[in-house]
Amino acid sequence: MGAWWQRRWFKSSPTLHKTTPTHRPKTSPTLLLVERTKSRPLASGILTPTQGVGFLGFQLLLGLPILLQLNNLSQILGVFSLLLVFSYPLMKRFTYWPQAYLGLVFNWGALIGWAAMKGTIDPAIILPLYTAGICWTLVYDTIYAHQDKEDDVKVGVKSTALRFGDSTKPWISGFGAACIANLALSGYNADLAWPYYPFLAAASAHLAWQVSTVDLSDRLDCNRKFVSNKWFGALIFGGILCGRLVS
Repeated sequence: MGAWWQRRWFKSSPTLHKTTPTHRPKTSPTLLLVERTKSRPLASGILTPTQGVGFLGFQLLLGLPILLQLNNLSQILGVFSLLLVFSYPLMKRFTYWPQAYLGLVFNWGALIGWAAMKGTIDPAIILPLYTAGICWTLVYDTIYAHQDKEDDVKVGVKSTALRFGDSTKPWISGFGAACIANLALSGYNADLAWPYYPFLAAASAHLAWQVSTVDLSDRLDCNRKFVSNKWFGALIFGGILCGRLVS
């Protein structure tokens, strides 16, 4: 539950962070120049930066009681995750690999969740799981970034979509393969029973379908493929659940 709240909170916090008074005195020129984001509340001026910071504080307060219910290790990991969360919005200014950094942030919940359940970290299980999550993020968020690549060039920000260019499909194919391999290793080390692996095979086929059919020059198709990752996640969740129930 703590990881779920962390993920929901993070979806709005980077945009708020990028438009705080320290970074954007009024509205955000960057968001205004990107077609897909120019109608967002802060970019369009519906909300002021002060109101945005207030909303961020409200979300932090909502998450605090959940964090305090967890054990000490989980609390430490939760607090440390804020460093990653608040530094992520800066990454597009300095590196062509912000999607990799996003993977570090988004999948931190795997560490918190395991620590909350077990009170410790098992590297043989969690490190492959965390690595798989990072590789998955590199696949879906690179596809997502192709929606904005023309605007990103105008604005002067960076992404793996720009870094990979015409070689995007070979790159994300490699990350997809690494994702599946690490999920298999994590499941094996966690002693998940046989039902886990048919689900993993189905998830692998879904990821292969995404990569092979996505039209990286079509914003709508990029968005469709990005959204379809909910089925990849559902398949992995189903595999873990069934594999654990049978074992």
